Amino acid sequence: MRGCRPVGLSWPAVDDEQGEAGLEAASRLQLYAYLQPREHHHTYLAIMRLFTSTLLADLSAGEVSSALAGAERDGRIDIGESHIDVVIPRLRQLVEWGNLVHGRRETIAASIAEFQQGSMRYQVSKLAVRVQRDVDELLRVPEGAREVSRELLPAIERGLGELGEALAIAVARGQRDPGSLPARRAREQLAERVTTLFLQHVELAATVRDFYAYLGQILTRHHLAPEEIAGFRNLLVEYIQVVVEDVLRHTPAIATALSALARSRSELLRLLRPADQLGAAVERTRGRGEADWQELTDWFVDRPGNPSQVTALREATTRAIGALLATVRRATTGGGLLPSRRAELVRLAGWLNDATPKRAHALYAAAFGLHSARNLLPAPEHDGDDEHTPWRDGPAIDVSVSVRGRGDRGARGRTSRIMDDPITEQGLLAQAREADELREAAAAELAAAATDLDNTTLSGAALRAFCELLTLAMAQREGASDPGSATDQVRGLALTLTPQIGQVTRIRSKSGTLTLRDTVVGISRVETRGRGGR
Repeated sequence: MRGCRPVGLSWPAVDDEQGEAGLEAASRLQLYAYLQPREHHHTYLAIMRLFTSTLLADLSAGEVSSALAGAERDGRIDIGESHIDVVIPRLRQLVEWGNLVHGRRETIAASIAEFQQGSMRYQVSKLAVRVQRDVDELLRVPEGAREVSRELLPAIERGLGELGEALAIAVARGQRDPGSLPARRAREQLAERVTTLFLQHVELAATVRDFYAYLGQILTRHHLAPEEIAGFRNLLVEYIQVVVEDVLRHTPAIATALSALARSRSELLRLLRPADQLGAAVERTRGRGEADWQELTDWFVDRPGNPSQVTALREATTRAIGALLATVRRATTGGGLLPSRRAELVRLAGWLNDATPKRAHALYAAAFGLHSARNLLPAPEHDGDDEHTPWRDGPAIDVSVSVRGRGDRGARGRTSRIMDDPITEQGLLAQAREADELREAAAAELAAAATDLDNTTLSGAALRAFCELLTLAMAQREGASDPGSATDQVRGLALTLTPQIGQVTRIRSKSGTLTLRDTVVGISRVETRGRGGR
């Protein structure tokens, strides 16, 4: 019933300008009323799960009462909530909120009481199914990070390429004979690829959004345990880097494919027209409207004044890396509570929770040094004859830095001298020289292979050096049709990316083959200040 507001909830006021749309929005918000922490909300939740557990559920109050008896025995609802006299008001309340609607199935009753209980049947509304489905999914979600579905990026790239081919086939067959069986099959294959593409994008966007929401939750924390610091370091160094690299690697090809499809988008939407028997007011599958394709394009392609989600992801990653580093640095440098103090405070909280009031005061005083106000020192000279000046108005006493910052009353002296360890020093220098030689060899291998890159098989180290320069060069590009370049200032190695339609560059290595479409790769040696000084 529109306009019926439950107790304890306040809905936004609807003025004359909002009109019917505002009333409709307010009535839809009432679908969430049964989820509010109120008396008997567990019963409402159990009833809604009963109606959404099967398709086309059409139940009477007696059938709902019988089904709730099991939940009552298991302790999921309160005692007495499964009685028929209690179930009927609950069902009526759900009808008022819009979660249930009256059914129309005829019943055969053996008595008047059975007729009164079974004649009124109930069904779940469409929007209520959505609400309950989201609620059950929310209750199953763990508190940790959600894995980003990175494997969907190459699938989206392939799907856009196959979609272009399917569109060309459907247009050609439709022009010859629109009503023929091959033309209908071509349109069905086209609809299948569009639906698959948008399902993949929705899942990818949801996992990215959930992962960065968890990352933002981490950034609000100030004190971390030692095991949490190690976990966040892995999250920072490994996972975020892999996610961003995958997104940046596949985005240019996806943006190019979306730009090519934009020219034939009207023809694509015409072929995906809805079935006539569904009527005019139809909730369309994603990908059947212009707004869906614009949203997909805006996720990968920048527009003037409207940066893409890929750009937002890169900026959010930069902010997250800086914030995580600051959090880890604050936790490990002593600028506040040390990470080990967290376990001590948790243990103290447990003692205080289990203690009597008198013992709790004693524990609190012993832990924080907040004893009763006593002064065993003689009165200072300045107020020896002044008995009327309150202590709060007197001069302040200096507190040492160690007590203010660390709560430590121990004496602090000069830091100890760093001991000279020539063996460790020589070992570290040898490791640094070895790593430098390996990177120099990889750079030399790349420079030697520059003239015949397609027919050269690179080593693992050379491929890693190539991928580092490739990532930097792609990050410098403003759009898919812009060139990019990157230079290793230490090795004197430069890589350039030049867009060229139809050009396919393959970088072979022992680990596999990296294919770059519509791109020409150039590698050259350059003179840098670092190499000139060698």
